[in-house]
Amino acid sequence: MKQKYLFSFIIACSAWVAGLSQQVSTIVTCPGEDASQSMRISWAAPSHGYYVKYSPVDDSNSVSIVRPETEFRCTTFDGINSKAVDSSDIVENVVMMKCGATLNGLKPDTGYKYVICNAEGVVASEEHYFLTAGAKQWKCCIISDFHAYTPLQHRQDQAMKMIETVADFGGGIDWTLHLGDIVAWGGSWSFWQKLYSSPIFSRMMWAGCIGNHDYMARGYSRTTNEFFKYANYYPNNGYDDEWGVCYHFRYGNVLFVMLNSESMRSEEGLLKAQQWVERVVSDERGSDNPPRYVVVCEHYQWFFGGNGATSQFERWHKVFEYLGVDLALAGNNHIYVRTDDINGTVYVQTPSADDERGMTMEPQLTHNTDLIKCRWTEGEKTVGAMLMEVDDKSINLTLLDRNANVIDTVKVSAK
Repeated sequence: MKQKYLFSFIIACSAWVAGLSQQVSTIVTCPGEDASQSMRISWAAPSHGYYVKYSPVDDSNSVSIVRPETEFRCTTFDGINSKAVDSSDIVENVVMMKCGATLNGLKPDTGYKYVICNAEGVVASEEHYFLTAGAKQWKCCIISDFHAYTPLQHRQDQAMKMIETVADFGGGIDWTLHLGDIVAWGGSWSFWQKLYSSPIFSRMMWAGCIGNHDYMARGYSRTTNEFFKYANYYPNNGYDDEWGVCYHFRYGNVLFVMLNSESMRSEEGLLKAQQWVERVVSDERGSDNPPRYVVVCEHYQWFFGGNGATSQFERWHKVFEYLGVDLALAGNNHIYVRTDDINGTVYVQTPSADDERGMTMEPQLTHNTDLIKCRWTEGEKTVGAMLMEVDDKSINLTLLDRNANVIDTVKVSAK
Protein backbone atom coordinates (compact mmCIF):
# COMPACT_ATOMS: atom_id res chain seq x y z
CA MET A 1 0.00 0.00 0.00
CA LYS A 2 1.35 3.44 -0.94
CA GLN A 3 1.55 6.15 1.73
CA LYS A 4 -0.46 8.53 -0.44
CA TYR A 5 -3.27 5.99 -0.37
CA LEU A 6 -3.09 5.60 3.37
CA PHE A 7 -2.93 9.33 4.12
CA SER A 8 -5.96 10.02 1.91
CA PHE A 9 -7.95 8.14 4.54
CA ILE A 10 -6.25 9.91 7.41
CA ILE A 11 -7.56 13.31 6.40
CA ALA A 12 -11.08 11.99 5.93
CA CYS A 13 -13.66 12.51 8.65
CA SER A 14 -14.58 9.53 10.80
CA ALA A 15 -17.51 8.76 13.08
CA TRP A 16 -15.08 7.11 15.49
CA VAL A 17 -14.02 10.44 16.96
CA ALA A 18 -17.50 11.82 17.54
CA GLY A 19 -17.84 13.01 21.11
CA LEU A 20 -14.08 12.79 21.65
CA SER A 21 -12.95 13.05 25.27
CA GLN A 22 -9.21 13.76 25.62
CA GLN A 23 -8.22 11.58 28.56
CA VAL A 24 -5.16 9.70 27.41
CA SER A 25 -1.69 10.86 26.40
CA THR A 26 1.65 9.75 24.99
CA ILE A 27 0.07 7.45 22.43
CA VAL A 28 2.73 5.95 20.20
CA THR A 29 2.76 3.03 17.77
CA CYS A 30 5.73 0.71 18.25
CA PRO A 31 6.63 -2.31 16.14
CA GLY A 32 5.83 -5.83 17.14
CA GLU A 33 8.53 -8.45 16.76
CA ASP A 34 7.32 -8.95 13.19
CA ALA A 35 5.88 -5.65 11.98
CA SER A 36 4.15 -7.33 9.04
CA GLN A 37 1.61 -8.85 11.42
CA SER A 38 2.04 -7.21 14.83
CA MET A 39 2.13 -3.72 16.35
CA ARG A 40 2.43 -2.61 19.96
CA ILE A 41 0.41 0.39 21.16
CA SER A 42 1.61 2.46 24.13
CA TRP A 43 -0.41 5.03 26.09
CA ALA A 44 -1.01 6.54 29.51
CA ALA A 45 -4.51 6.70 31.01
CA PRO A 46 -6.00 8.29 34.13
CA SER A 47 -7.63 5.06 35.33
CA HIS A 48 -8.18 1.36 34.70
CA GLY A 49 -10.05 -0.12 31.75
CA TYR A 50 -8.87 1.68 28.61
CA TYR A 51 -8.46 -0.40 25.45
CA VAL A 52 -7.66 -0.23 21.71
CA LYS A 53 -10.28 -0.32 18.95
CA TYR A 54 -8.86 -0.75 15.47
CA SER A 55 -9.66 -1.70 11.88
CA PRO A 56 -8.09 -1.65 8.44
CA VAL A 57 -8.23 1.85 7.01
CA ASP A 58 -10.23 0.71 3.99
CA ASP A 59 -12.62 -1.54 5.95
CA SER A 60 -14.08 0.33 8.93
CA ASN A 61 -16.64 -2.42 9.46
CA SER A 62 -13.96 -4.95 10.43
CA VAL A 63 -13.47 -3.57 13.93
CA SER A 64 -11.44 -5.38 16.56
CA ILE A 65 -10.88 -4.67 20.24
CA VAL A 66 -7.70 -5.44 22.17
CA ARG A 67 -7.28 -4.88 25.87
CA PRO A 68 -3.85 -4.12 27.30
CA GLU A 69 -1.66 -6.94 28.50
CA THR A 70 0.31 -4.30 30.43
CA GLU A 71 -1.64 -1.98 32.72
CA PHE A 72 -0.10 -0.76 35.95
CA ARG A 73 0.09 2.26 38.23
CA CYS A 74 3.28 3.97 37.12
CA THR A 75 5.17 6.29 39.49
CA THR A 76 8.48 6.29 37.61
CA PHE A 77 8.12 9.95 36.62
CA ASP A 78 6.64 11.19 39.90
CA GLY A 79 8.42 13.81 41.99
CA ILE A 80 11.14 14.62 39.44
CA ASN A 81 12.57 18.12 39.05
CA SER A 82 11.86 19.62 35.66
CA LYS A 83 11.03 22.82 33.78
CA ALA A 84 7.66 24.32 32.90
CA VAL A 85 6.90 25.75 29.47
CA ASP A 86 7.81 29.22 30.76
CA SER A 87 11.18 27.81 31.94
CA SER A 88 10.32 28.06 35.64
CA ASP A 89 11.51 25.30 37.94
CA ILE A 90 8.88 22.72 38.79
CA VAL A 91 8.47 19.28 40.29
CA GLU A 92 6.39 17.01 38.09
CA ASN A 93 3.77 15.08 40.02
CA VAL A 94 2.92 12.23 37.68
CA VAL A 95 1.00 9.08 38.53
CA MET A 96 -0.85 7.33 35.74
CA MET A 97 -1.95 3.96 34.41
CA LYS A 98 0.72 2.91 31.94
CA CYS A 99 -0.79 0.70 29.27
CA GLY A 100 0.47 -1.41 26.43
CA ALA A 101 -1.46 -3.59 23.99
CA THR A 102 -0.28 -5.84 21.16
CA LEU A 103 -2.26 -6.06 17.93
CA ASN A 104 -1.61 -9.49 16.43
CA GLY A 105 -2.80 -11.20 13.27
CA LEU A 106 -2.52 -8.06 11.15
CA LYS A 107 -2.41 -8.20 7.35
CA PRO A 108 0.94 -7.40 5.71
CA ASP A 109 1.33 -4.16 3.75
CA THR A 110 -1.96 -2.82 5.08
CA GLY A 111 -2.95 0.52 6.56
CA TYR A 112 -4.71 0.44 9.92
CA LYS A 113 -6.36 3.03 12.14
CA TYR A 114 -7.08 2.88 15.86
CA VAL A 115 -8.40 4.85 18.82
CA ILE A 116 -8.16 4.39 22.56
CA CYS A 117 -11.50 3.96 24.35
CA ASN A 118 -12.28 4.22 28.06
CA ALA A 119 -13.94 1.53 30.18
CA GLU A 120 -17.39 2.79 29.12
CA GLY A 121 -16.53 2.51 25.45
CA VAL A 122 -16.21 6.25 24.89
CA VAL A 123 -13.49 7.25 22.41
CA ALA A 124 -10.74 8.98 24.39
CA SER A 125 -8.14 9.75 21.71
CA GLU A 126 -7.67 11.04 18.22
CA GLU A 127 -7.30 8.47 15.47
CA HIS A 128 -3.84 7.02 14.95
CA TYR A 129 -2.54 5.21 11.87
CA PHE A 130 0.18 2.79 10.86
CA LEU A 131 1.25 0.71 7.89
CA THR A 132 2.33 -2.87 8.42
CA ALA A 133 5.46 -4.21 6.75
CA GLY A 134 5.19 -6.48 3.77
CA ALA A 135 5.77 -4.26 0.74
CA LYS A 136 8.68 -5.26 -1.52
CA GLN A 137 9.90 -1.67 -1.37
CA TRP A 138 9.57 0.62 1.61
CA LYS A 139 10.94 3.85 3.08
CA CYS A 140 11.57 5.35 6.48
CA CYS A 141 13.07 8.51 7.96
CA ILE A 142 16.14 8.25 10.21
CA ILE A 143 16.58 11.06 12.72
CA SER A 144 18.13 11.66 16.13
CA ASP A 145 19.30 14.18 18.70
CA PHE A 146 16.57 16.78 18.73
CA HIS A 147 16.27 16.96 22.54
CA ALA A 148 12.59 17.96 22.77
CA TYR A 149 12.32 20.52 25.58
CA THR A 150 9.05 22.30 26.29
CA PRO A 151 10.57 25.73 27.16
CA LEU A 152 12.21 25.73 23.70
CA GLN A 153 9.47 24.44 21.41
CA HIS A 154 11.46 25.24 18.28
CA ARG A 155 13.67 22.17 18.89
CA GLN A 156 10.75 19.83 18.41
CA ASP A 157 9.29 21.94 15.62
CA GLN A 158 12.53 21.79 13.63
CA ALA A 159 12.74 18.01 13.98
CA MET A 160 9.13 17.43 12.98
CA LYS A 161 9.56 19.74 10.00
CA MET A 162 12.69 17.81 9.03
CA ILE A 163 10.76 14.54 9.04
CA GLU A 164 8.17 16.13 6.76
CA THR A 165 10.99 17.29 4.48
CA VAL A 166 12.33 13.74 4.24
CA ALA A 167 8.83 12.41 3.57
CA ASP A 168 8.21 14.97 0.81
CA PHE A 169 11.57 14.24 -0.79
CA GLY A 170 10.94 10.49 -0.75
CA GLY A 171 7.36 10.68 -1.98
CA GLY A 172 6.15 9.48 1.43
CA ILE A 173 7.59 7.37 4.22
CA ASP A 174 6.18 4.32 5.95
CA TRP A 175 7.64 4.89 9.43
CA THR A 176 10.33 6.72 11.42
CA LEU A 177 13.50 5.32 13.01
CA HIS A 178 15.22 7.39 15.70
CA LEU A 179 18.67 6.92 17.21
CA GLY A 180 18.16 8.48 20.62
CA ASP A 181 18.11 11.78 22.52
CA ILE A 182 14.65 12.64 21.32
CA VAL A 183 13.85 14.39 24.62
CA ALA A 184 16.12 16.62 26.70
CA TRP A 185 15.41 14.75 29.94
CA GLY A 186 13.78 11.35 29.83
CA GLY A 187 12.56 11.76 33.42
CA SER A 188 10.35 14.72 32.48
CA TRP A 189 7.00 13.20 31.56
CA SER A 190 5.73 16.51 30.21
CA PHE A 191 8.43 16.40 27.53
CA TRP A 192 7.23 12.99 26.33
CA GLN A 193 3.62 14.21 26.40
CA LYS A 194 4.38 17.23 24.28
CA LEU A 195 6.51 15.28 21.82
CA TYR A 196 4.02 12.48 21.30
CA SER A 197 1.20 14.96 20.78
CA SER A 198 2.86 16.05 17.53
CA PRO A 199 0.66 15.06 14.55
CA ILE A 200 3.45 13.03 12.97
CA PHE A 201 3.24 10.48 15.79
CA SER A 202 -0.40 9.79 14.95
CA ARG A 203 0.39 8.98 11.34
CA MET A 204 2.95 6.18 11.51
CA MET A 205 4.95 3.66 13.46
CA TRP A 206 7.99 4.83 15.45
CA ALA A 207 10.96 2.74 16.53
CA GLY A 208 14.23 3.75 18.12
CA CYS A 209 16.99 3.26 20.63
CA ILE A 210 17.56 4.96 23.95
CA GLY A 211 19.95 7.92 24.19
CA ASN A 212 21.73 9.31 27.21
CA HIS A 213 19.25 12.19 27.44
CA ASP A 214 16.33 9.76 27.30
CA TYR A 215 18.01 7.88 30.16
CA MET A 216 18.39 10.83 32.56
CA ALA A 217 16.36 13.18 34.72
CA ARG A 218 17.29 16.84 35.02
CA GLY A 219 20.87 17.31 36.17
CA TYR A 220 21.38 13.53 36.19
CA SER A 221 19.45 13.48 39.48
CA ARG A 222 18.31 10.02 38.40
CA THR A 223 19.29 7.70 35.59
CA THR A 224 17.29 4.65 34.53
CA ASN A 225 16.19 2.90 31.36
CA GLU A 226 12.65 2.90 32.81
CA PHE A 227 12.06 6.43 31.47
CA PHE A 228 12.46 5.18 27.90
CA LYS A 229 10.82 1.84 28.60
CA TYR A 230 7.61 3.28 30.04
CA ALA A 231 7.34 6.10 27.50
CA ASN A 232 7.08 3.37 24.84
CA TYR A 233 6.06 -0.25 24.42
CA TYR A 234 8.76 -2.03 22.48
CA PRO A 235 9.03 -5.83 22.11
CA ASN A 236 10.01 -7.73 25.25
CA ASN A 237 12.72 -9.78 23.59
CA GLY A 238 15.83 -8.18 25.11
CA TYR A 239 18.08 -9.49 27.86
CA ASP A 240 18.54 -9.07 31.63
CA ASP A 241 17.20 -5.66 32.73
CA GLU A 242 17.03 -4.42 29.14
CA TRP A 243 13.67 -5.97 28.25
CA GLY A 244 11.63 -3.42 26.33
CA VAL A 245 14.71 -1.18 25.91
CA CYS A 246 17.09 -3.42 23.98
CA TYR A 247 14.93 -5.28 21.47
CA HIS A 248 14.79 -6.57 17.93
CA PHE A 249 12.11 -6.55 15.26
CA ARG A 250 11.62 -7.33 11.61
CA TYR A 251 10.33 -4.73 9.20
CA GLY A 252 9.99 -6.60 5.93
CA ASN A 253 13.34 -7.97 4.83
CA VAL A 254 15.37 -6.13 7.50
CA LEU A 255 16.21 -7.27 11.01
CA PHE A 256 16.68 -4.27 13.32
CA VAL A 257 18.59 -4.78 16.57
CA MET A 258 18.40 -1.93 19.11
CA LEU A 259 21.00 -1.42 21.85
CA ASN A 260 21.34 0.66 25.02
CA SER A 261 24.67 2.51 25.01
CA GLU A 262 24.33 3.31 28.73
CA SER A 263 24.35 -0.37 29.70
CA MET A 264 27.58 -0.97 27.75
CA ARG A 265 29.87 1.43 29.60
CA SER A 266 31.62 -1.44 31.40
CA GLU A 267 33.36 -4.33 29.70
CA GLU A 268 30.91 -6.69 31.42
CA GLY A 269 27.96 -4.76 30.03
CA LEU A 270 29.50 -4.66 26.57
CA LEU A 271 30.07 -8.42 26.60
CA LYS A 272 26.44 -9.10 27.55
CA ALA A 273 25.23 -6.88 24.72
CA GLN A 274 27.56 -8.53 22.21
CA GLN A 275 26.49 -12.02 23.25
CA TRP A 276 22.84 -11.03 22.93
CA VAL A 277 23.36 -9.53 19.46
CA GLU A 278 25.14 -12.69 18.37
CA ARG A 279 22.26 -14.87 19.61
CA VAL A 280 19.62 -12.72 17.95
CA VAL A 281 21.35 -12.46 14.57
CA SER A 282 22.31 -16.15 14.52
CA ASP A 283 18.79 -17.26 15.43
CA GLU A 284 17.19 -15.03 12.81
CA ARG A 285 19.65 -16.07 10.13
CA GLY A 286 18.93 -19.71 10.95
CA SER A 287 15.15 -19.29 10.86
CA ASP A 288 12.77 -20.35 8.10
CA ASN A 289 12.55 -16.71 7.00
CA PRO A 290 16.05 -15.25 7.33
CA PRO A 291 16.41 -11.47 6.92
CA ARG A 292 17.89 -10.00 3.76
CA TYR A 293 19.70 -7.33 5.81
CA VAL A 294 20.81 -6.86 9.42
CA VAL A 295 20.88 -3.32 10.87
CA VAL A 296 22.24 -2.66 14.38
CA CYS A 297 21.46 0.64 16.11
CA GLU A 298 22.90 2.31 19.20
CA HIS A 299 23.07 5.90 20.35
CA TYR A 300 26.76 6.50 20.89
CA GLN A 301 28.80 7.39 17.82
CA TRP A 302 31.12 5.08 15.90
CA PHE A 303 33.60 7.93 15.41
CA PHE A 304 34.08 11.43 16.80
CA GLY A 305 33.10 13.60 13.88
CA GLY A 306 35.26 16.55 14.86
CA ASN A 307 38.52 14.87 13.88
CA GLY A 308 37.52 11.29 13.02
CA ALA A 309 38.86 9.65 16.19
CA THR A 310 37.59 6.15 16.95
CA SER A 311 34.72 5.68 19.40
CA GLN A 312 32.32 2.71 19.47
CA PHE A 313 33.68 1.38 16.18
CA GLU A 314 36.61 -0.14 18.04
CA ARG A 315 34.29 -2.05 20.39
CA TRP A 316 31.99 -3.47 17.72
CA HIS A 317 33.59 -3.82 14.29
CA LYS A 318 34.94 -7.34 14.85
CA VAL A 319 31.53 -8.54 16.07
CA PHE A 320 29.78 -6.95 13.10
CA GLU A 321 32.30 -8.47 10.68
CA TYR A 322 31.80 -11.91 12.21
CA LEU A 323 28.01 -11.64 12.08
CA GLY A 324 27.84 -10.04 8.64
CA VAL A 325 25.99 -6.93 9.83
CA ASP A 326 25.08 -4.83 6.80
CA LEU A 327 24.51 -1.43 8.38
CA ALA A 328 25.45 0.08 11.74
CA LEU A 329 23.56 3.25 12.74
CA ALA A 330 24.31 5.66 15.60
CA GLY A 331 23.86 9.30 16.66
CA ASN A 332 24.96 11.33 19.69
CA ASN A 333 27.98 13.20 18.27
CA HIS A 334 25.76 15.66 16.35
CA ILE A 335 28.07 15.38 13.33
CA TYR A 336 27.22 13.17 10.36
CA VAL A 337 29.85 10.54 9.64
CA ARG A 338 29.74 7.80 7.02
CA THR A 339 32.08 5.03 5.89
CA ASP A 340 32.00 2.80 2.87
CA ASP A 341 31.80 -0.97 3.31
CA ILE A 342 34.29 -1.99 6.02
CA ASN A 343 34.59 -5.77 5.96
CA GLY A 344 30.92 -6.00 5.07
CA THR A 345 29.45 -3.23 7.25
CA VAL A 346 28.65 0.39 6.44
CA TYR A 347 28.80 2.72 9.46
CA VAL A 348 26.61 5.83 9.58
CA GLN A 349 25.90 8.32 12.36
CA THR A 350 23.25 10.99 12.03
CA PRO A 351 23.61 14.73 12.66
CA SER A 352 21.57 16.64 15.20
CA ALA A 353 18.16 17.96 14.17
CA ASP A 354 17.10 20.65 16.66
CA ASP A 355 18.78 23.74 15.14
CA GLU A 356 20.47 24.43 18.45
CA ARG A 357 22.92 21.79 19.73
CA GLY A 358 25.02 20.96 16.68
CA MET A 359 28.80 20.61 16.70
CA THR A 360 31.65 22.03 14.66
CA MET A 361 34.37 19.91 13.07
CA GLU A 362 37.95 20.37 12.04
CA PRO A 363 38.40 21.14 8.33
CA GLN A 364 40.49 18.02 7.78
CA LEU A 365 40.34 14.54 9.28
CA THR A 366 43.26 13.64 11.51
CA HIS A 367 42.10 10.10 12.36
CA ASN A 368 40.69 7.19 10.34
CA THR A 369 41.28 8.94 7.05
CA ASP A 370 41.16 5.57 5.31
CA LEU A 371 37.75 4.66 6.77
CA ILE A 372 35.65 7.83 6.89
CA LYS A 373 34.31 8.93 3.52
CA CYS A 374 31.98 11.77 4.45
CA ARG A 375 31.34 14.19 7.32
CA TRP A 376 28.80 16.97 7.58
CA THR A 377 27.57 19.56 10.06
CA GLU A 378 26.15 23.07 9.92
CA GLY A 379 27.73 23.85 13.27
CA GLU A 380 25.53 24.77 16.22
CA LYS A 381 22.48 25.38 14.02
CA THR A 382 22.34 21.95 12.41
CA VAL A 383 19.17 20.29 11.11
CA GLY A 384 19.45 17.10 9.09
CA ALA A 385 17.98 13.63 8.69
CA MET A 386 18.08 10.68 6.33
CA LEU A 387 15.82 8.86 3.92
CA MET A 388 16.20 5.08 3.98
CA GLU A 389 14.88 3.19 0.94
CA VAL A 390 14.88 -0.61 0.97
CA ASP A 391 14.24 -3.34 -1.59
CA ASP A 392 15.66 -6.82 -2.22
CA LYS A 393 18.73 -5.44 -3.99
CA SER A 394 19.94 -2.69 -1.67
CA ILE A 395 19.45 -0.23 1.15
CA ASN A 396 19.87 3.32 -0.13
CA LEU A 397 20.51 6.15 2.32
CA THR A 398 20.23 9.85 1.49
CA LEU A 399 21.27 12.61 3.89
CA LEU A 400 19.22 15.80 3.51
CA ASP A 401 19.58 19.23 5.04
CA ARG A 402 16.59 21.28 6.12
CA ASN A 403 16.08 22.60 2.59
CA ALA A 404 15.96 19.10 1.08
CA ASN A 405 19.42 19.50 -0.43
CA VAL A 406 21.15 16.14 -0.89
CA ILE A 407 24.35 16.16 1.18
CA ASP A 408 25.41 12.54 0.86
CA THR A 409 24.25 9.17 -0.41
CA VAL A 410 25.39 5.61 0.22
CA LYS A 411 24.26 2.27 -1.12
CA VAL A 412 24.37 -0.90 0.98
CA SER A 413 24.09 -3.81 -1.44
CA ALA A 414 22.50 -7.08 -0.45
CA LYS A 415 25.04 -9.82 0.12
